[in-house]
Amino acid sequence: MTTHTVTSEPLPLVVHPENRVEEMIQNVRMILTTAKGTVPLDRDFGLDCSVLDQPSPRAVALLSVEIYSQIKRYEPRAKVVRVDFPGFSESAVDGTLRPVVTLAVRDEE
Repeated sequence: MTTHTVTSEPLPLVVHPENRVEEMIQNVRMILTTAKGTVPLDRDFGLDCSVLDQPSPRAVALLSVEIYSQIKRYEPRAKVVRVDFPGFSESAVDGTLRPVVTLAVRDEE
């Protein structure tokens, strides 16, 4: 199974991705970088940023669940293999959570 890594780093939008895998990766990145409630015709799209006000371990757990459910709903071609927060520790003082999502393409299973 081939996996692909997607970060929450915003990148320029590609209007015509080269292939369906690149399109899927771009769609997942869009989910990761959009706050829920900010898309006018679909207020459920994106991640619930209110979880960031929780203590860090709880925020990581809630955000992981949110990422899984949003990708399942909005990009069904992707299967989430893993969600990581590199550099995160319970003693982190900068308060940032940057998810890195490892995906597989459902058709390739």
